Amino acid sequence: MKASAFVYPWDVDGDPDAPARIAALGVRQATLASAYHSTRALTPRHPRHRVVTAEYAALLYPAGPRWAGRGLRPYAAGRWAGGDAHGRAAEALTEAGIEVHTWVVLAHNSRLGAEHPDTSVVNAYGDRYPWAPCIAQPATRAYLVDLAAEAAVRPGAHGTELESLGWYGLAHLHAHDKTSGVALGEAGQYLMSLCFCPDCRAGYGAQGLDAGELAAAVRTALEPLWRGAPDDGGWPAVEKLLGPDTAAATRAWRDTTARTLQEEAVTAVRAAAPEGFQVLLHADPVSYHCGANAGVDPAHVLSVADGVVVPCAGGTALLAPFAAQARPDTVLVANFTVVTGMGGSPGTLAADAARARVEGATELRLYHAGLASDPDLEAVREALSAVR
Repeated sequence: MKASAFVYPWDVDGDPDAPARIAALGVRQATLASAYHSTRALTPRHPRHRVVTAEYAALLYPAGPRWAGRGLRPYAAGRWAGGDAHGRAAEALTEAGIEVHTWVVLAHNSRLGAEHPDTSVVNAYGDRYPWAPCIAQPATRAYLVDLAAEAAVRPGAHGTELESLGWYGLAHLHAHDKTSGVALGEAGQYLMSLCFCPDCRAGYGAQGLDAGELAAAVRTALEPLWRGAPDDGGWPAVEKLLGPDTAAATRAWRDTTARTLQEEAVTAVRAAAPEGFQVLLHADPVSYHCGANAGVDPAHVLSVADGVVVPCAGGTALLAPFAAQARPDTVLVANFTVVTGMGGSPGTLAADAARARVEGATELRLYHAGLASDPDLEAVREALSAVR
């Protein structure tokens, strides 16, 4: 199975040994971040630094002229990825014989929400989520579509992987996060992720709902959960809390909004890309799920993109709904965490890959070559050798 390792530009830029080290894992491809959210990352082998603090979501290459004069535009990276860090890293990887694909984070940007608060998801209580741009807003959609097209199609790239191309909700790995005191399941997460910005209020109206009444119903439905009632989880629990018709109307609005954004973004990428450029989405097969792996309808998303990258750290069950809709040329990628300190299990990668193949996976993604320890990388090398 073809395997690709995720890397950041700062893992490679300035480290002359990095490309050969990544190639020695047995991967033929690197998925290299070109637009990424804020993070703090270890670089355990870099000759110049050990910790990189990316202070805000930014481009990791110089922005193009399309952004001139626009109110919503991406931010340039600071010294953690100055100039064309992506380009320098991509060139070094290519020279080592590694095919480069871009890794683009879209609807996840805390600085955008801080500086333009009206762009953010706002919940039924009026709280804004600055990390989560509302994908229903026309200006935000235009920004995300143009960001996808530019950040995906970097010089020398053979394809792209689009992350968080859909709704982002309550769940978020925020700095010093303190939100786990009440255990919300899928139903609670969905209700707390419903947006009530003006555009979403109008969208609910088009589905026959009164937005004010809906917000009140959401608050009422959540009240037992705040007081410790169990969240039964799943869509039936949402229907129980809101009523089947109301729940279906909210989902219709959100599913349509996400699907049309995915269509527009992929179309824009293809228009900017050379022939044969591969477009994949990080995806979850349950359309009401939120987050980096955007909730999608498998049949729809595979009619739009070349394939999907599916989180498999917790097992390979999420592959099956996509495999059921796959064409002969569909790319179905099983994404495994191989950093032990982040909950990964590189020692079981060979067995995990074999199980993923049975479930329909055609490729592997390894998260993350720059963050992993030397023993983790050695386990990856052994596993990929066994897989080959």
